[in-house]
Amino acid sequence: MSLKSGREALSSKLIDLPANLQGALWMLVACVVFSFMSLGVKYVGETGLDSFQIGFIRAFYGFIFVIPFVLKKGVFTLRTSRFPMHVARSLFGITGMLSVMYTLTNMPLADSVALTFTRPLFVIVLAVLFLGEMVRWRRWTATAVGFLGVLIMVQASATIGFATAIGLFGALMVACVSVFIKKLSATEEPTTIMFYFGLIGSLVAAVPAYFVWQDPTWMQLFLLGLTAAAGTCGNYCVIRAISVGEATAVMPYDYTRLIFSAILAYFAFGEIPTWGMVLGACVIVVSSLYIMQREAKLKKAEKKVASA
Repeated sequence: MSLKSGREALSSKLIDLPANLQGALWMLVACVVFSFMSLGVKYVGETGLDSFQIGFIRAFYGFIFVIPFVLKKGVFTLRTSRFPMHVARSLFGITGMLSVMYTLTNMPLADSVALTFTRPLFVIVLAVLFLGEMVRWRRWTATAVGFLGVLIMVQASATIGFATAIGLFGALMVACVSVFIKKLSATEEPTTIMFYFGLIGSLVAAVPAYFVWQDPTWMQLFLLGLTAAAGTCGNYCVIRAISVGEATAVMPYDYTRLIFSAILAYFAFGEIPTWGMVLGACVIVVSSLYIMQREAKLKKAEKKVASA
């Protein structure tokens, strides 16, 4: 079997999966990629660069990386009748990104990543209010259990302070971005959404970065380039996940990012997970697997009813 035929067979199998299961797989890929991005940002922050400068360089690199994809699809894909929504998505997105960069560079890696997992709770409320999605009680319960796992993992080490508040604010901003992406993905290409975010986000982030700017080293630029590439890839996967599945069904899988981040932090910084972190991780995995299994059963039941 050739490589091309193998990819076609894999693509065909992916399309045959339930929509929410496809979204879950895209989200899992995004989680792995974002974990590497967080690791890179944390390391560069420890070398002395301010979080505002890191955020600007990250956004600008992301904008550069998406340009080849735009050129491949054709510049006509940038035509849009929803530019105001692109602006709003970009403003919320860059605010969330800068908040996350601040927590990553001013808190322990595990704690800063864990704070982002309050986002699914915000997403559920926002999806019900603005997307009209139906959230079954089992999904509410499983999501709440997953969040309980996050609390278990950080209860011994998390401290309430300015960085924590910024982290929670950033989680709310990113949750709002999920709603914007869900609405935009109905008519816009993923590359179009990413292009306008890179352009507008870079312009906005340049303002605070100007006041803290210091000339970065070539190594810092190289590492930030890698994190930007990872972020661009991760954002694409998130857009695909949300566009094919319901936001409230796929976002709980974001919990697994803490597991991947903990593994990377162990090898990079020698951070050893506590028993609380292991227990919390198990709770997160179980709740996520339950949601996947439940959604798959519901899809099968709906297909049987439709074919009857």
